[in-house]
Amino acid sequence: MGKLCRPARDRTECPMSKKQHEIPVFDHPIIETHCHLDYLEGEALDQVIADAAAVNVEKIVTIAVSPSNLARVRELTEHPMIWGTQGVHPHDAELFTEATAAELLRHGRDAKIVAIGEIGLDYHYDHADRAIQRAVFERQLAIAVELDQPIVVHTRDADDDTRAILQNFSSQLKGKGVIHSFTSGLALGEYCLAEGFMLGFNGIITFNKAENVREVLAATPMSGFVVETDAPYLTPIPYRGRPNQPKYLPFIIQKIAEVKAVSVEEVLEQSYQNANRLFSW
Repeated sequence: MGKLCRPARDRTECPMSKKQHEIPVFDHPIIETHCHLDYLEGEALDQVIADAAAVNVEKIVTIAVSPSNLARVRELTEHPMIWGTQGVHPHDAELFTEATAAELLRHGRDAKIVAIGEIGLDYHYDHADRAIQRAVFERQLAIAVELDQPIVVHTRDADDDTRAILQNFSSQLKGKGVIHSFTSGLALGEYCLAEGFMLGFNGIITFNKAENVREVLAATPMSGFVVETDAPYLTPIPYRGRPNQPKYLPFIIQKIAEVKAVSVEEVLEQSYQNANRLFSW
């Protein structure tokens, strides 16, 4: 790597080798496009941010998922490194009310709110009735159109309905958005990319059994992806099994470079440009 990176030791004790403790530190800044800072239980926020900054994470986007954490996300954006979103995850679709819609309309274009999300469909867990999930997804897409904001989409085991609903709104979504933590089929990925959406990739690409996700990543143009952790979930190897944090983004950068057979420098530069193009800071 030459002067590109230097090792940073993880502060947490673990039985892994010294080499596995080392988190690469790259000279180029990194943008964390999707995490849940308010879900990092037991972790001091100041330390999480300091650890991220130590590996050259420049900006962090923390994501709203429920009517109950919309205000908390807005509070977190008071920190100079943190931006946020406003939206209701499909798991909590049955909690969405007209009061929620009014709150999204009122705060969805606040100075440091960069998107409407996390919105979408989840037919894997089915925590909410599917018809309600679809209706709430459509309602929030309409809000994104009204506010002229990009969207952050969650979709799991719902490729056909996700595509059908996005088709109804895509032409009106001038800022497009990102399909985060992309694990869907190549057909949905190709459709979203053709429509101008980006795909978000995280620690899943390091998992042994995630060849399907790596295949989509390999087929994604350099202009079509952003990097994320989805912290505290989906911690990349070699720290899988621990709570995830933005400081682990360098492992994801390295894996993307490996899968796409390009240099780490190219991934750093392109992912940074893509995130800046996706969000209005």
